[in-house]
Amino acid sequence: MLNAQYDESDVQSLKTEVEYRTKLQDIINKLYAAANLDEILIDLKDDITSLFEAERLTVYVVDGVKRELVSRFKSGAEISEIRIPLSTHSIAGYSAYKQTLVNIKNVYNKDELESIDDQLNFDSSWDEKTGFKTKEVLAVPILFKTFLLGVVQIINRTSGDAFTEIDEQSVNELSKILGIALYNQKRIARSRVNNKFAYLLENHLLTQKELEKAVSEGRQRKESVEEVLINEFKIPKKEVGKSLAKFFNTRFVEYNPQTAIPGELLVGLKLNFMRSNFWVPLCKEEDKIVIVVDNPGDLQKIDEIKSLFSGKKLTFHVALKPDILEFISLFTQDSQELAEIGDILSQLEAESDETEDQEGLLDEQDSAVVQLVNKIILDAHARGASDIHVEPYPGKNNTQVRIRVDGNCYVYQTIPYNYKSAVVSRIKIMSDLDIAERRKPQDGKIKFKKYGGKNIELRVATIPTQGGLEDVVMRILAAGEPIPLDKMGFSEHNYDKFIGCITNPYGIIFVCGPTGSGKTTTLHSALGYINKVETKIWTAEDPVEITQKGLRQVQVRPKIGFDFAAAMRSFLRADPDVIMVGEMRDRETTHIGIEASLTGHLVFSTLHTNSAPESITRLLDMGMDPFNFADAILCILAQRLVLTLCKECKQSYHPTREEFDELVREYNEESFEKNTGITYSDDLKLFKPKGCGICNNTGYRGRMGLHELLLGTDEMKRFIQSKAHMEELREQAIKDGMTTLKQDGIEKVFAGYTDLIQVRKVCIK
Repeated sequence: MLNAQYDESDVQSLKTEVEYRTKLQDIINKLYAAANLDEILIDLKDDITSLFEAERLTVYVVDGVKRELVSRFKSGAEISEIRIPLSTHSIAGYSAYKQTLVNIKNVYNKDELESIDDQLNFDSSWDEKTGFKTKEVLAVPILFKTFLLGVVQIINRTSGDAFTEIDEQSVNELSKILGIALYNQKRIARSRVNNKFAYLLENHLLTQKELEKAVSEGRQRKESVEEVLINEFKIPKKEVGKSLAKFFNTRFVEYNPQTAIPGELLVGLKLNFMRSNFWVPLCKEEDKIVIVVDNPGDLQKIDEIKSLFSGKKLTFHVALKPDILEFISLFTQDSQELAEIGDILSQLEAESDETEDQEGLLDEQDSAVVQLVNKIILDAHARGASDIHVEPYPGKNNTQVRIRVDGNCYVYQTIPYNYKSAVVSRIKIMSDLDIAERRKPQDGKIKFKKYGGKNIELRVATIPTQGGLEDVVMRILAAGEPIPLDKMGFSEHNYDKFIGCITNPYGIIFVCGPTGSGKTTTLHSALGYINKVETKIWTAEDPVEITQKGLRQVQVRPKIGFDFAAAMRSFLRADPDVIMVGEMRDRETTHIGIEASLTGHLVFSTLHTNSAPESITRLLDMGMDPFNFADAILCILAQRLVLTLCKECKQSYHPTREEFDELVREYNEESFEKNTGITYSDDLKLFKPKGCGICNNTGYRGRMGLHELLLGTDEMKRFIQSKAHMEELREQAIKDGMTTLKQDGIEKVFAGYTDLIQVRKVCIK
């Protein structure tokens, strides 16, 4: 009787196993024969979950670009897409990372996870987001030979038991078939020679169905497929560019507003022809002209372009149509009164032969030269430049024009060599300088309104250079209202102390730093804070850059003997409360400033020194009386401008312990915790640059001030009177609460405004 029962249960078990194997084989056959993997997985979803007596199924594929697992197919509709890193911080990620099968009875049992691997962790955030409770998980990597293609993950047995050994064998077989199917799809995508987007398909950034939809939408909207993919399907522009570059076997060029205008390459080209055919010359690389075009495979278009540059070597790079139109606009932008740059240069070319002998015949009053100089100034102003550098080279080398934006120089355009004298002469005429004098430096000023319509003022300096040439540097003066003091980027401590100094009735205040560090802007912001009807304020500047109602502003003229010292003497006879002097560069001006501060006036000025303590030694070296100077000094503010991270694209991240310790070391370990109160923790976040269209893919946009405020405390005054060394002055200033430039910069790193790379670029201590 017992034998009979045993035989019966044996038969039943065998029958169940045969049914199980039959179901599995049926699934495998359907997968193997399927033309479309996504569609067959939808059809087989219930069959697969039923086979394993499970609640959920997810098939992940490897995103080859981001090195992540992305859900290609999943049951359950709570989340449309899951992305997880190839790491031990999730079960599927661990299975892929270690290329091993994982079978877990309870994902919330930490002991069970640690028994598999100390590093294995379950990411419970997905359960929290969806409300679905994960318990049993069976995960296996999808491999083809040695290639990792994805992961199959089966979740929650309906019985609540763990997945069996038979389930492990079955899921292994399933993963092998999926490996073959995924590999074949990659191979087919690769073999579609006419598909510009094979790279996106291969790396699972896009499915075939999505591509077909993008093509259809592009036709309906009369937009390119690339635009639809970027705008509607949120495929990163760089990835679309990579796909095009691989297909055309060339380089992808993205629009950059800092691109130099290739003046000589635009000569004779028709603007409408470039716009309608989506191409533009970009630059010269060695002996080749670089052309960007939307379709380097269009042989008819390429032949037409080649015919315009006969006898010259060309190389073609691919770019998106909107970017090409942006390049064309950038190369030709100006106010309506001006001709296009190509027309200007064509006109110049027609009026002169391409020989050195003819160079001198070009007239600085020539209409094309006038238009060209006007365009350079207007374009630089439109791009937010602070300076324009015109740099002629000897012989038949083209003249280079560079502009400085946010503290960095960029090539704006090149001008053919035979126009160099005419362009420099034109600028000298606009500046009222002697055009016959080429051996000595000259300084002048351009009021651009009478030449080009816009109210722009420029300070001009000409400098003789090698080969009998002259460089011209034009500083675009920042007209307009001062920036409010609370928008200057002061730390709370420095702001309160600086306000305390500038609201004193008398004394002297210095702002120091190199050229272009924002000293004048800070002084005007300080004057704006104290500019009241009851306060008489005189300023002596060279030149007057910022104007304020209520200030009596004077432009000094050293050529006629009206220098800063003369202006100061006249101010003292004109009933002042506050005096601001553009710069104290000589003994006489500094002496008068200190005397004025001791006789009941508040005096502001700038110095070209690197740090606040260094300013004291510089002034004492100039022969200042240490006792008078010590009595007069209220504070010295050292300043730098640092590039800030773009607010639109900066990325937060958790710094490593080593990175945190490096910042603390740079700051000074003793002062760090006392001044900042920041400690290393899991919640600590810093920011890093990423790059987007708004910041020209640099990751940085705009600048802010770093400050070092030395206060004229009683102890500091005693050190000044004893002519102490700079190191002693520095130590005392820190005791008095001064944060150095670098320390202020590191505090701004932790506040998320900038990063250590930029801080190091502008200050040492």
